[in-house]
Amino acid sequence: MDELELRRLIDDVRTGAIGPDDAVKRLHRLPFAELGYAKVDHHRVLRQGRPEAVYAPGKTPDQCAGIVAELLAGSSGPVLVTRADEPQAVACAAQCPGGDQSPATFRDRKLTWRPAETRPGQILVCTAGTSDLPVADECVATLRAYGYRPTLLADCGVAGVHRILASIDDLYEADAVVVIAGMEGALASVVGGLTPAPVVAVPTSVGYGAALEGVTALLAMLSSCAAGVSVVGIDNGYGAACAVARQLR
Repeated sequence: MDELELRRLIDDVRTGAIGPDDAVKRLHRLPFAELGYAKVDHHRVLRQGRPEAVYAPGKTPDQCAGIVAELLAGSSGPVLVTRADEPQAVACAAQCPGGDQSPATFRDRKLTWRPAETRPGQILVCTAGTSDLPVADECVATLRAYGYRPTLLADCGVAGVHRILASIDDLYEADAVVVIAGMEGALASVVGGLTPAPVVAVPTSVGYGAALEGVTALLAMLSSCAAGVSVVGIDNGYGAACAVARQLR
């Protein structure tokens, strides 16, 4: 339940369109619904402007499906599942086919129901290499669920820096930029020095021995000489998308 929906409920009670008892039943889901294995946070939209997402790893298929069903029943906003495996995706789609508004979509382990209406904002998602695309796909899918329409610039790493320079106009005009890079993570500093937009950097676990499964890129991004670059955790495309959504809200 978001703020607009809550205001409508109050107006409906005031005008008599809905009775107090029915309104109380709907409000029972606030601030959360107890499922036994999960406390589904319906109050998050009111607090943060975005609903709770479902992180699939570690959950059974039935648990994933149950949480999605509760989110769909308790609010009108988008519902997102990240990093789902095939059994989890099948269970969610079977129990929650998407209703009349929008079918669930499954791409690269992400499921979405009821994506938000299109929001303004020019967002670039840049990857240093093709191997970083799974993290970029998670970021793009999350932004799309929240109503943004990001542009993906793939394989623009500093080993061929002319590739990112070819998109210099896009960098100048962007409202926010997400930079996704493994190896030594240098692309974040390059982009941070070229654009006036907020930059959110995502280190990835891509790279050889001394890349240390993303630790080298993480430390390099945290040490960036481009002032004001924000950094999220290793491989956290979802977190980067949420950071951008907060900045553009």
